[in-house]
Amino acid sequence: MTQKPAVGCLLEVLETLVLTVVIFFGIQTFVAQPFKVQQGSMENTLLPEQYVLVDKLSPRWDAYSLGDIVVFEPPASSSQGSGVPFIKRVIGVGGDIVEVRDGLVYVNGVRLDEPYIFRGTDGVQQQTLATPGGATRWVVPEGALFLMGDHREDSADSRSFGTIEVAHVVGRAWLRYWPFDELSILEVPLYPELASPAP
Repeated sequence: MTQKPAVGCLLEVLETLVLTVVIFFGIQTFVAQPFKVQQGSMENTLLPEQYVLVDKLSPRWDAYSLGDIVVFEPPASSSQGSGVPFIKRVIGVGGDIVEVRDGLVYVNGVRLDEPYIFRGTDGVQQQTLATPGGATRWVVPEGALFLMGDHREDSADSRSFGTIEVAHVVGRAWLRYWPFDELSILEVPLYPELASPAP
């Protein structure tokens, strides 16, 4: 083999590697990104050490809605400087009024049916309580989301740090892919009760 074909072969390999790296980072930046769950705030829907795929593309035309599970940059006051993104469920979108009373969540005056809320070993679903001494009613500004973890007693969320601007949301978690035997699409509840006017 002459030196010229060897150099040409090496250049082709380098071009392929560079293109692969560019595509990989392009997909992670604009399309989808893997995310490792590191907190217990979404139990039992998502457990620590599980991996989900975060959709970063569709929110550009399909706005976040009630029930979506999203990954976001937490406020500096709640992240303790760790830089680890949070994962929570959308409970209110711009214009919604979210209330916590008697251990339940109300959106625009309608009590939410939330079957995903954590249940203890006794099978009893946790109550949703406001932060001690904190607000019990929030008006969600346009361009913001009100977020809560499914493990309500083990979740630093909008009850303590308020709403999160959509600009700080990384994307919508839609697929749990690891461990492989837990592979599943993360279903979004429909909340049919919100389709009817409050009594």
